[in-house]
Amino acid sequence: MNTALKHWKEAATLILAAGHRLGPDSLSLRTPLAASAGSPQVSSDGRSHLPDRSRFDYDVLLLKRSGKSGFMPNAYVFPGGLLDSSDFSSDWLDIFKSFAEFPNFGLKSVRQPVETRPPIFATDRLKLGSPVPGEVALRICALRETFEECGVLLAVSKMAEKSVLKSSEDAFATQQHNVNDLDSSELSKWRDLVNQNPSNFIRMCRELELVPNIWALYEWSNWLTPVGRYGTKRFDTAFFICCLQDIPHTLQDENEIVRFQWSTPSEVLQSFQAQELWIPPPQFYELSRMCRCPLLNDLHSFALQRATEGCEKWMPVIVFEDEHSISLLPGDQRYPLDSSEEPEVDKSTDSQQKEPQDNSALHRMVMSDPYTTTIQITITPKYNHLLPVVLAHTHDSKSQL
Repeated sequence: MNTALKHWKEAATLILAAGHRLGPDSLSLRTPLAASAGSPQVSSDGRSHLPDRSRFDYDVLLLKRSGKSGFMPNAYVFPGGLLDSSDFSSDWLDIFKSFAEFPNFGLKSVRQPVETRPPIFATDRLKLGSPVPGEVALRICALRETFEECGVLLAVSKMAEKSVLKSSEDAFATQQHNVNDLDSSELSKWRDLVNQNPSNFIRMCRELELVPNIWALYEWSNWLTPVGRYGTKRFDTAFFICCLQDIPHTLQDENEIVRFQWSTPSEVLQSFQAQELWIPPPQFYELSRMCRCPLLNDLHSFALQRATEGCEKWMPVIVFEDEHSISLLPGDQRYPLDSSEEPEVDKSTDSQQKEPQDNSALHRMVMSDPYTTTIQITITPKYNHLLPVVLAHTHDSKSQL
């Protein structure tokens, strides 16, 4: 853990996508037209409409935080949480001993130079006293928190671990080795123990002869809590994505999490627009990106290939204009050059118009109320990432989806 951070605490989040069967009124995966499902419809005003919900052959897991939570109460979020010192424990070296000869325990290398990597990934953890690389510890954290919060355990049995690296390039190959035959009462017992003490995750893996399936997680993004937006709690969070062939057995923890929901990205965004649930800005943005890939195999292939490019640190900078809250993101013409501490925004530019200018460098989220969010983007995403689908808002939000 990087205890030297002044403003943020490090965390990890997992975007978990799992396949479901398309309904009888949906496009079959064998239908040639399904290949075009990833192209959102474009209206006369140039905005994209989300692909129809029936085009998706997968759901995404969202967890509703307790209303008593000190951070984003009642919000629907991806599973995840704070890094714990046990995620960096040297005891993991014994758990992963079969992979000791491989860099970063056999994780696919990132081609992005260290000097341009986000600090959460580029920090030399060995200098901080940890023998476990950051990219490994962050994945362990995401897997541990997912198990704690919703009971989904992504792990590889010792008997299957040798085949993980050999098959890691095949679609869903690593997921085929996930533990799915452990007794539910046994898992429930261990889940309670891990919730009581995160270090019990190591103990569980040792006693059940499991290895956390870090190879099924692909680097996706890095979001930091903006200044003064959610009180004094601020997090530097690594976002990973994992694709599973089938929806696993899921439970809420009855503590921080009061409900779970498996829905298509389009359904979540529709429910958000209809004010049926609230999702934080990072979830809104990432789900909008995922709408570019309604087919699970396409999403998995994209995540696998793109992960080698690395990602960019995104710390939104909030400004207020008229009745709008504008969340500036890297690449926007008004985003400060140095956003590492308490950034100052250049206010010398003219007040931003409600509609983007054709030649402006825009990358922002505009919020007129908690349930009305619009992404304005005219830049090309870095590191070969997906461009989010930009929603066209009307009074009847359901007509858009």
